[in-house]
Formats: sequence, structure tokens, C-alpha cells
Amino acid sequence: MIRPILTRRMVSQIIFKAINPGEKVMCQLDFEAKGQAVPCLYFDEPGAINTEATLKRAAIRVQELKVRQVVLPSVSGETAREALGIFSDCQLVVVTHSAGFLKPDFQEMPDSVRLELEKAGAKVLTTQHAFGGVNRAVRKKFGTYELDELIAHTLRCFGQGLKVAVEISLMAADAGLIRSGEPSLSLGGTEKGVDTAVLLKPVNSQSFFDLKIMEILAKPRFYGLVE
Repeated sequence: MIRPILTRRMVSQIIFKAINPGEKVMCQLDFEAKGQAVPCLYFDEPGAINTEATLKRAAIRVQELKVRQVVLPSVSGETAREALGIFSDCQLVVVTHSAGFLKPDFQEMPDSVRLELEKAGAKVLTTQHAFGGVNRAVRKKFGTYELDELIAHTLRCFGQGLKVAVEISLMAADAGLIRSGEPSLSLGGTEKGVDTAVLLKPVNSQSFFDLKIMEILAKPRFYGLVE
């Protein structure tokens, strides 16, 4: 069981890379608190450019907390291949797009890549998306949104990657590939790669509102969208 480090006075010094080369900005927090300071990466822009940094940040926390299960999305298998060499001491669950997501009866991850990942020890899951499926058919047919897509859009307030990270954790738990109630590191991305990493307590879909996001370790900050 993961327990926070309790301190009477928490002092955290975090170095940020400044805009001007060679310049560093120090943010110092000095206040009384019971808890733990956990650094989070806030990327200037979303997308695959952040994949390596996100995976490495997540791996550090996995090692610190001895997390035993990691879930990440991978459509072509490229991100999963990169993750294999980073998460070597825990169970890696790779979640693909559902068959038919791009076009009828088509699976975007080649069979050869799936076999390669499985031989390396990863579990590869292809199933209906937790926030899609039949309810998405209702939206396409009648032009109205169902509850699961409203939940998805709400999670997107934190970024597409966080929505994906939550969704694939539900899918993996429903498939019995991760244990509910045991902390899991879940990743998500925006279109390609990963740019978001969260530590969460996974649950089965039918217990969705018991899911708890414990820590946010990396995500896009979206400052560029604020006018």
C-alpha cells in the first residue's frame, strides 16, 4: 500500500528551464503541510514530441513506489516498443484501438507487432472503447450525445491524454489485465505517442465513480490557448 510521506514543514525547490538559454527560474515553496511534493512535467505543447520525456518521468515514479502495473495506448505499436525498454520490472498492458475504429474490420496494429510485444512480455488488449461503442452509434445515427461521451468530454478539460489514460485503465481492468484497487500507472496521448502520465486507482467500468486519480506526473499545460 502506498502511503504519503508526512512532514511538518514541506520545502520544495523546483528548477524550471527558462525561455532565455542559460537562464533558470527557481520556484521555492515554504509552508506547513502534511503530504508529499511530487514533480509534474507541464509540456509547452501536446503530442508525440513529449513521448520520451513522459515515459521516463512515469518510469521514475514507478520505481519509487514499486508500482507493478502500467497501462499505455499504442495504435501502431511504436510507443509500446519504446516503453518495453523503460518498464522492464512491471506488467505492461498495451491497449490498441478497437477493430473497426478506422474502417470496418480493420485493426491498425499489425499482427506481427502484436506478437513481438507479447513475446517481450507485454499484454496486448483490443476491445471496445470504454467511452465509445454502442453509445457512439447513437451519436452518429441521431446526432445526440450519450452519457459516456459526456464523461469523455469532461475529462478532456484536462487534455486528451488524461481522457485516454482513464479510459484505457477501465478497459484493462474490465479485461482482467490489471487489478482494481491496486495503484496503476496509466498513460495517454494526443493523436500520437504519449504526453500524459497519471498514477491512479483503477476500477471496473461499472464502478467508474470509485476511480481515483492519485497523482498527475505529466501533461500539456495549454498556456498557448489562453488569450
